[in-house]
Amino acid sequence: MKYMLMIHQGTTPTPLDPEAWATLSPDEQQAVYAAYQAINETPGVTPGHGLQPPETATTVRVEGGKTITTDGPFVDTKEALNGYLVYEADDLDAAIELAAGIPAARLGGAIEVRPIMEW
Repeated sequence: MKYMLMIHQGTTPTPLDPEAWATLSPDEQQAVYAAYQAINETPGVTPGHGLQPPETATTVRVEGGKTITTDGPFVDTKEALNGYLVYEADDLDAAIELAAGIPAARLGGAIEVRPIMEW
């Protein structure tokens, strides 16, 4: 079964926010890099990409045949999607175990694990 692991950063410090990133010691920063590298090298993992912040998004809807775009999402959320990966695992327990190893899960964010439909 393939699972998408969606990384919701929450208040997790990232290198994209130098002030927040500086709250982690150099050893903690290296541990975060090492954890993501190990996850991306896990058999069955297809690394995804990081995403820009929600305010850079464009939402697209079609109403009455007309395309309507708006800036960003309408929802005010602290757990915006920041990135993702796909994991082909034997079962949900294996996907949960991998998700628990993603640094964002322990540093203020959350990981949503969702099975991918295969047609």
